[in-house]
Amino acid sequence: MQANRGIDHIVHCVRDLDAAIGRLQALGFTVTPRALHPFGTGNALVQMQGCFIELLTIVEPGKIAAAAGGGFGFGPFCRDYLARREGMAMLVFESHDAHADWADFIAADLTTYPVFDFSRKAELPGGGEATVAFSLAFVTHGDMPQAAFFTCQQHAPEHFWKPEYQSHANGAQEIAEIIMVADEPGEWRAFFEGMQGAGSARLDGDLLCVATARGKVTVMTQGAFAARFPGETAPPDRQGPVFAAAIIRVADVDALAGNPLTADGSPFVPASQAFGLVLGFVGP
Repeated sequence: MQANRGIDHIVHCVRDLDAAIGRLQALGFTVTPRALHPFGTGNALVQMQGCFIELLTIVEPGKIAAAAGGGFGFGPFCRDYLARREGMAMLVFESHDAHADWADFIAADLTTYPVFDFSRKAELPGGGEATVAFSLAFVTHGDMPQAAFFTCQQHAPEHFWKPEYQSHANGAQEIAEIIMVADEPGEWRAFFEGMQGAGSARLDGDLLCVATARGKVTVMTQGAFAARFPGETAPPDRQGPVFAAAIIRVADVDALAGNPLTADGSPFVPASQAFGLVLGFVGP
């Protein structure tokens, strides 16, 4: 088991990619140029130190098709998610070997799928294009229909990660925490340990805290979420656990004054202003 896979990125589904790009730029994030996937979706990224936010939308509906050979339908999942709401649909962990991840997930008795390989063009900061390629190993759960997970192995990281894209006016550095809302957080301990290794998840009261090599995942009740983020709730039509917030570590949290504050006194952007996902900020 390749334990403690760090947070690689989140897939944040939006209906209007240009509007989402503008909103994140207004919050002080640098956003990469748009890119197209060969399977009907398109994206723009917020690159940080070893992790990123992927803003994703449906660009060519005619190319959205069911996966062949028992694979995971990335396009259909995002399309169906957007039919309900905008927000975070998937959490992605870093990978050095997607096929080894797949084998680990099978051994852990998780619902997994054959590794999916694809490539796309990426626009470089100084102009021109390069090909970036990825291998993905997916995990889902029947009682968690509105959330999915996968590991992402990069085959051309030198063309993907660019310092020009990783410098942000708001000082964003990394994804520090992903928060999910569930009725019974403790019921998901074995599921997360199947992805992160034995002992990676612990119960702290009504919180399930999952350690990763980069950042953490916290699963909490609706009441705990509302207490941490005053005025916020998870989607009312949720079925099973859902992603509800992403916490970004920034160099100077005081620079984000003017935002509402969490119960711990750190600023956050309400879900209604961030396309269905609460964005919180913490200091170094």
